[in-house]
Amino acid sequence: MPRAADDQEVSGRVQLPERSRSPWFELTRRLLLAVGILVGTVMLVYFDREGYRDASDPANRVSLLDAIYYTTVTLSTTGYGDITPVSDQARLINAFIITPARIGFLVLLIGTTLEVLASQGREQFRIARWRNRMHDHVVVIGYGRKGRSAVEVLTRNGRSRDEIVVVDPNPAALDDAKYDKLAIVRGDATRRDSLRRAKVDDATQVIITTDRDDTNVLSTLTVRQLNPDAFIVAAVREEENVPLARQSGADSVVTSSDAVGRLLGLSSLSPNLGSVLEDLLSYGHGLEVAERELLVNEVGRQPQQLPDQVIAVIRDEKVYRYFDPVVSQLARGDQLIVVRPSQELPWAPRPGTHGEETTGEDEA
Repeated sequence: MPRAADDQEVSGRVQLPERSRSPWFELTRRLLLAVGILVGTVMLVYFDREGYRDASDPANRVSLLDAIYYTTVTLSTTGYGDITPVSDQARLINAFIITPARIGFLVLLIGTTLEVLASQGREQFRIARWRNRMHDHVVVIGYGRKGRSAVEVLTRNGRSRDEIVVVDPNPAALDDAKYDKLAIVRGDATRRDSLRRAKVDDATQVIITTDRDDTNVLSTLTVRQLNPDAFIVAAVREEENVPLARQSGADSVVTSSDAVGRLLGLSSLSPNLGSVLEDLLSYGHGLEVAERELLVNEVGRQPQQLPDQVIAVIRDEKVYRYFDPVVSQLARGDQLIVVRPSQELPWAPRPGTHGEETTGEDEA
């Protein structure tokens, strides 16, 4: 008997969100219903066998074998006429029970065949269409706690879930990703075929956050070979593996264990400082760290004069602290790293939300 849908998935197969139950499950369920109709009709005919006559039997008796034969040819065809109902009760049962059962039986079998074929074809069509339109997307390798948090931040900042693909070999993690309505690829991210199924060569961003540093480094190296232009963010547990991750091609490396350790140490020295840092790392309440474009009316001003608390300025792809003399006056094309209230305020609008003009739009 076919196993459940999750057990049928093989390594590297693409799964799209909101997939219906396995067609083989539906086939088995419908076959059981058909057998139920068949058995029920056999018993009905056999118990009412006195109302039937068998033209091939001199005694006109209907046995259990005759009841099975009559039921199968009646439900699957219109019958051969060798066994016929003769009593009023048998004829009524044929008219109001067996005839509807015959219709239901045929519809069930034909419908099952069409449903299996249509379901498989529909899923293949969905995957083919997904492959054709999936580009400039985000690939998340590893869907543990860190991966889920990264996806949450992406979706809250405007990324559609349709633009995110999860790669993970763990069925439990993939169940979470499917529940979160994400496309998934079950497979090892250190293997090229798994990454190709996730279309990593067309991705603009790749987030690598498995539980092992060696897997993260090897995945980074494989992703970079397949896509030289993608922006890769990798997580490592140990500080000593940061240079190795960068050499493998990561554009940004986050050290999880050291970051947590620093937060714990600062919280023990100053609980208030630890609370502020935790607030900055959280999303949706309190303070928020964000990157935004420079507005036209902010050109020529000092970072300290803006309503947002500017902590860094990105100019010519380099990051400068707000007090660096190089960025003492803001110029067109600058990007700002700011600390702002998580709830958008009129005096601290995000570009594009209140009709204001950015320097990027002005240059275009």
